[in-house]
Amino acid sequence: MKFEELDTKLRVFETAHDLCVLPGIFMVARIDGRNFTRLTKETHQFEAPFDPQFRDYMVATVEHLMNCGFRMVYGYTQSDEISLLLHRDEATFGRKLRKLNSILAAEASAKLSLLLGSLAAFDCRISQLPSIERVVDYFRWRNEDAHRNALNAHCYWLLRKTGATAGAATAKLDRLSVGDKNELLYQQAQLNFNDLPNWQKRGVSLYWETYQKAATDPRTQEPVSATRRRLKVDLELPMKDEYSEFVRALVMRSHPDLKYPLEKF
Repeated sequence: MKFEELDTKLRVFETAHDLCVLPGIFMVARIDGRNFTRLTKETHQFEAPFDPQFRDYMVATVEHLMNCGFRMVYGYTQSDEISLLLHRDEATFGRKLRKLNSILAAEASAKLSLLLGSLAAFDCRISQLPSIERVVDYFRWRNEDAHRNALNAHCYWLLRKTGATAGAATAKLDRLSVGDKNELLYQQAQLNFNDLPNWQKRGVSLYWETYQKAATDPRTQEPVSATRRRLKVDLELPMKDEYSEFVRALVMRSHPDLKYPLEKF
């Protein structure tokens, strides 16, 4: 059988169930680490509950993803997860979900593995969001999740370091309210949760900013100023409604044709 015949016969098994994101729909990729508790606590023994070196590795991974061939608007990372907002009009690979999921997971896995010097793996899923408001809601959700996880993580590792088993620490935290957890940190470690670095409590974001760079006009050799674009790493994210407005402004800046609140859904 000739190659062309084989190709025609078998290609359909790869593509018959391809799902594509409809035009005009925002796409947010959430990329999660696989078995990262073992990776960060046993293989590499990073400081618990938060390690600045691991944070920097995750930020570098986000930076790589925002430069790996897709039109990225916003990147956000907390703990072992990454969220990426693609431009609404991004059409690479025909917006095929299997391509987006596999490539973004592979790029993240490869980059972090190189940084660590050992294997690291991520999975990926795409949220299809119909409006700016849902995009804002998504990132507000992850931002609030970071705050909740940070409080739990500090409490959990405090209990572990004072002799509690993993099961006992988890069981105790299940019975405590948010106020009780804050009190636990203060009473046993003199730690005020509100005083912790914002990147631990709210995550880290990356987004594009423009800046002026000194240059020389090749025709006249006169000094000029050139506009360039670079990624800004933001470790001091705002909270609650202020964070929602921050994300909304970033999305609107990248989509000037959209008119808020007419796009509200």
